[in-house]
Amino acid sequence: MKTPAEEAHPARPTHPARPLALVTGVGRTVGIGAGIARRLAESGWDIAFTYWTPYDARMSWGTEPGATEEITASLTALGAASTATEADLADPSAPAQVFDEVERRTGGGGTGVTALVMCHCESVDSGLLDTTLESFDRHFAVNARATWLLIREFGRRFTAPPGTGRIIALTSDHTVGNLPYGASKGALDRITLAAAHELSHLGVTANVINPGPVDTGWMTEEDRANAVRHTPRGRLGTPEDTARLVDFLCSGEGEWVNGQLLMSNGGLG
Repeated sequence: MKTPAEEAHPARPTHPARPLALVTGVGRTVGIGAGIARRLAESGWDIAFTYWTPYDARMSWGTEPGATEEITASLTALGAASTATEADLADPSAPAQVFDEVERRTGGGGTGVTALVMCHCESVDSGLLDTTLESFDRHFAVNARATWLLIREFGRRFTAPPGTGRIIALTSDHTVGNLPYGASKGALDRITLAAAHELSHLGVTANVINPGPVDTGWMTEEDRANAVRHTPRGRLGTPEDTARLVDFLCSGEGEWVNGQLLMSNGGLG
């Protein structure tokens, strides 16, 4: 029997809190990371993201003033709470600091980070004969070592219900003329896929996505034409193409896909 007060003021249905995804490498509004963050926000995730402006500053596309604020506003408009942290992932102390900062800003409540989506990278073209030691070491520090350290922090701190945890990393099979990038991404693949087994006791899945050529400002006209010519769909990939796959993998329906390197490149041959 309900009391008169309960009849007059029926209880509102309770909804579970939005889970939290940490997305790295979200420095520009046109980037894959930003596309993934927006898609996850639309699907009911809160978002923590990292960026590193000095990387963009030394690349051909340059910095995008106001990008962090614009990305944050877009996530808010989709109903997500969000927090942004600038982090140099070449620094071995940065991954733990990122998690510390995310926990501090989100109040330390809830279950912490449930999905780790790694879109960060170091990518400077050079080949076997002209790659410098500094460049080689920085590629491995950012693309391989930081990936390991981020996964390690995720695994150590994971408290979400078993079966809900997700780890996803973006990779590339580009090696010729891009030695340190391709080699370090190969290491990223192995590190991430190991998590599918080593973190199985937490009920966490881990997968790698190769998004193929996605023009976020780095491609020349020749690159674009060549990619379109070799893709059956006759177009370039978009951040949204990758984001849809990430969204699926992060959903309950995607839990059986685990320990895979997935090609999401439109059939590029």
